[in-house]
Amino acid sequence: QVQLVESGGGLVQPGGSLRLSCAASGSIFSINAWGWYRQAPGNQRELVAGITGTSTTNYADSVKGRFTISRDSAKNTVYLQMNSLKPEDTAVYYCNGGLRVGLMPYWGQGTQVTVSS
Repeated sequence: QVQLVESGGGLVQPGGSLRLSCAASGSIFSINAWGWYRQAPGNQRELVAGITGTSTTNYADSVKGRFTISRDSAKNTVYLQMNSLKPEDTAVYYCNGGLRVGLMPYWGQGTQVTVSS
């Protein structure tokens, strides 16, 4: 079994920054690829950023140039650095992990990010 625990959410003003973390525990050999998703009220959950086992990254167009996904394999942790935050980035952010893209069944509980003045 794998547990993913997010942290780092909160309230930030427009233009500010936050760094989300997601730590894996349990059968961590099952985690090789990671993703960050978000879901705003009334919207579907959407992929924000992903990173593969070879550290290839991809981003939603709406966050390119502002967000950066990275991983620390020694700590079994993935990060999402979010800069130049906008009110439309407000959502619950979820960590997702698994063996590879297309086989990522593990989810964290979510962390709220609110961008507001």
